[in-house]
This record gives sequence, C-alpha cells and structure tokens, in this order.
Amino acid sequence: MSRIRPYRPSDRAALYDVCVRTADAGADATGIFSDDSLWGDLFAVPYVERHPDLAWVVETDDERVIGYIVATDDTDAFATWFRDEWWPRRQERYPRVDEPSTREDRMIEYGYAQAPGRDANAEEYPAHLHIDLLPETQGQGLGRQLIETLFSELRRRGVRGLHLGMDPNNTGAAAFYTRLGMTPLPAEPGGQSFGVTFD
Repeated sequence: MSRIRPYRPSDRAALYDVCVRTADAGADATGIFSDDSLWGDLFAVPYVERHPDLAWVVETDDERVIGYIVATDDTDAFATWFRDEWWPRRQERYPRVDEPSTREDRMIEYGYAQAPGRDANAEEYPAHLHIDLLPETQGQGLGRQLIETLFSELRRRGVRGLHLGMDPNNTGAAAFYTRLGMTPLPAEPGGQSFGVTFD
C-alpha cells in the first residue's frame, strides 16, 4: 500500500526520475532532450531546495518514491530566487541560444526567462504547484490526497490562492483539476492554467 510522507533530501534523485517519466503530457519523456535532468531542474528539484516544507512524496511499501507534489507559497519570490540563485548554477549545463527553435531550446529559455512579475496569475493566486504521479499510483486517490495535504498547509499559512500551469495535451490532468474545484485561468499561448482561492 502506497503512503504519503514529507519530502526528505534523500528523495532528490527520485524526483528527477519521476519528473522525466511523466513530463511529456503525463507520459515518459526520457530521451526527448539531450539531458533528462532538464525537466527536474525546471519543474521539481528547485522547489524542494527552496521549500522542502511544501513537498510530499508517495512512497511504496518497498520505499520507492513513485509520485510527488512540490510548491511555493509565493510565486514572485520563488521566481526571484530561481533567477538569482538556482539557474545561474545551471547555465553552463544549459547554454542559451539566440533563437530557440527546438522544444529543448524553448525549455531552456523558460529557465532563463524566470522573473518576478512574469506570471500574470501570481498576484491573485500567489502559490503554485507541480504534481507528478507514475502510472502505478493512479486511480488510488493519491493525487487528491497530495493536493489536499498541500492546500491544508497553504490555508494554515494564510495564502489566499494557488494556480498551476500544465500542458493542454494532458487531458486527464485537466479533468482531475476540474474535479478538485479548480477553475480555468488565462494562460500563455500553448499552455493551460487553473486556479483556486482559499477561504
């Protein structure tokens, strides 16, 4: 039986693994980029470096991590930290190109473009999250439990709202967020966003 527990630093490699194995609209993205770590360096590991207290994992009986939720309670402060502290240490690994033309180039540019004020939904919905679950976890209610665990903590902190962005090709995730009471928000071209406010 799988269970949810707080993130531990020893889970870091597992986050990279789960992230890449779910990064292609919920499917395995291994080998799509020249460096599989790019997915985790953008969408998973910086969150546990900045906010380990807003991260939980799904662990199996044999102690494998097969899913996670990570978040920030202040998107603009996170973007400042990402730009000033996290991404500069990775720029040699992910060099910028003048005219991003491939999917990998555009993802790398996403890293370079992080800055406070860039996310139009951050003012009204200051928190945001990333959640990824391997197929073996799905259908057990674990995604809902992860979300509810995070939402409870954000409410405790007095955070007024949360948003998330996703690949619109991941129709299962969109249906999941709708069932949780999240509503569509404005999104950048090629993206899809949802939000929720807390009482």
